[in-house]
Amino acid sequence: MSEENTSPSNDISQETVRALEAILLVAMEPVDPTLLSQLLEISIASVEGLCERLANAYEEAGHGFQLVKVAGGYRFQSHHDVASYVERFVLDSQQARISSAALETLAIIAYKQPISRGQIAAIRGVDPDAVMRTLQARGYITESARDDGPGQAVLFGTTPLFLERLGLESLAALPPIADFVPDAAVVEALEQGLRITPQAE
Repeated sequence: MSEENTSPSNDISQETVRALEAILLVAMEPVDPTLLSQLLEISIASVEGLCERLANAYEEAGHGFQLVKVAGGYRFQSHHDVASYVERFVLDSQQARISSAALETLAIIAYKQPISRGQIAAIRGVDPDAVMRTLQARGYITESARDDGPGQAVLFGTTPLFLERLGLESLAALPPIADFVPDAAVVEALEQGLRITPQAE
């Protein structure tokens, strides 16, 4: 890969390009562009431009990995086209599965945050303490604030790890919740289809 294809400007050396790749290769989490700017001694705009050009170059070359921006930082990840091969490599026993109850709770927190345990319980209709402890232990949610009302209940929100696992840059990238809610016509059709009409004697 030539410097001409990867550098956002002429003052970005090939050594800087290689240094950026090396840092992202060993990083365990997405690396903030501000930190990359400090490490590489170039402007944040140059970091952003370089990462964009590298990402495009990798995509055009057809590599099995991508350079993406998630949770506010940059990282390498496997390309979605080769996901089936990666899934074969990762053993089922190594994957920590999350229960449907935990997924429901996580979805509520993601869309309604900041939110208290009581509010989550009211939405789900069950005590969420156990699943919330699991989500906290895995680093997906955290205490984010205190309610101004009586008792000053602890409010919860999602973490950067949550965004990283979903491959999102920010919460604004979550799909609109309306996409998962049927419109009034669908609800009415379901209601009519399930309605039992008493038969006359």
